[in-house]
Amino acid sequence: MSKRAFITGITGQDGSHLAELLLKQGYEVIGLMRRTSTLTFERIAHIQDQLTLVRGDLLDEASMINVLSKYRPTEVYNLAAQSFVQTSFEQSVLTGEVTALGVTRLLDAIRIVDPTIRFYQASSSEMFGKAQETPQSETTPFYPRSPYGVAKLYGHWITINYRESYGLHASSGILFNHEGPRRGLEFATRKITDAVARIVNGKAMELRLGNLEARRDWGYAGDYVEAMWLMLQQDTPDDYVIATEETHSVREFCDVAFRHVGLDYRDYVVQDEQFFRPAEVDLLVGDATKARTKLGWSAQTKFHDLVRLMVDADLARMA
Repeated sequence: MSKRAFITGITGQDGSHLAELLLKQGYEVIGLMRRTSTLTFERIAHIQDQLTLVRGDLLDEASMINVLSKYRPTEVYNLAAQSFVQTSFEQSVLTGEVTALGVTRLLDAIRIVDPTIRFYQASSSEMFGKAQETPQSETTPFYPRSPYGVAKLYGHWITINYRESYGLHASSGILFNHEGPRRGLEFATRKITDAVARIVNGKAMELRLGNLEARRDWGYAGDYVEAMWLMLQQDTPDDYVIATEETHSVREFCDVAFRHVGLDYRDYVVQDEQFFRPAEVDLLVGDATKARTKLGWSAQTKFHDLVRLMVDADLARMA
C-alpha cells in the first residue's frame, strides 16, 4: 500500500515543493487549507488534481483529529505557520497561537488518533537569533530575537517533549533561510528579485530595504524539502540543522541580483529605517554536518545560482 502524507501549509513555498517530491515518491498527499475568504493555489496549481485538499485549522484541535481519523496518514509534515518575522512583532499573540500552540494541537491529535504516525516539525534558524556561536549546530544555545523565533522555539521543544513523553517518531528540521521563485513577496530575497524585474521593465525606480549588512545562510527550498522527507525515513527520530554552511549579506544578494541584469544595485537600493527589525539578527550560518553524515543530505544549489534563478523567474513573470 502506498504511503499517505498529510501536509499543513501545502499552499506555501515549502509545502508545494514537498508535495511534488512526495508525489514522485508514490505517496498519496493530503493538504490542509484554512478557511479564508480568498484561497491562493498558485504554487500547487500544476499538481492540484493529484492532491486531496481538506479543511482544517491549527487553531482548532478537533479539526486536526477529524482529518487524521478520516485519512489515516503515515506521515505528517507541519509546515504551516505565521512565518513572516516582521509581522510577528505586529501580531505576536496570533503568531504564538499558530506557530507555537498550533504544533501542540497537531502533536496531541497524533497522540490521540495514531501514535505511530511519523511527524516532522518545521523549526527555524531564527531560534538561534543572537547567535551564541558560529556556525550554529544542533547543540548551539538558542536566543530568539523575535516573537516568531520564540514561537518556533516553543514548537521545537514541544516536539522534543512529545517525542520523549509519548514515544512519537517526531523530528524537527532546523532550517536556515531557504528561498526560491515561490517565495512570498514580503520576504527580502523575493522583494529584491521582484524589484529587479520591475526596474528592468520600467515599473519601478528604486528598492527600499532595511539592514543591508545582515548575513544569512541562504539555500534553495527545492533542496531542503528532501531533508524533511529523509528525516521521517530514519529508524530513530532526531533534530537536524539544514543549511548550506555559507553566509552572505543582504547587500551581496542585491549585488548579485542587479548584476545579473547588468545594473548596479547602488543606483537603486535605498536603506529605509522602517524596514529594520526592533531586535536585529545579524549573522546566521549553519553547521549541517549531522544532516550530511546521518541523512546523506547536502545543499545542491549554490548561492549565486539561487539568486539568478529567482531573478530569471521574476523576469519571466513580467514578460
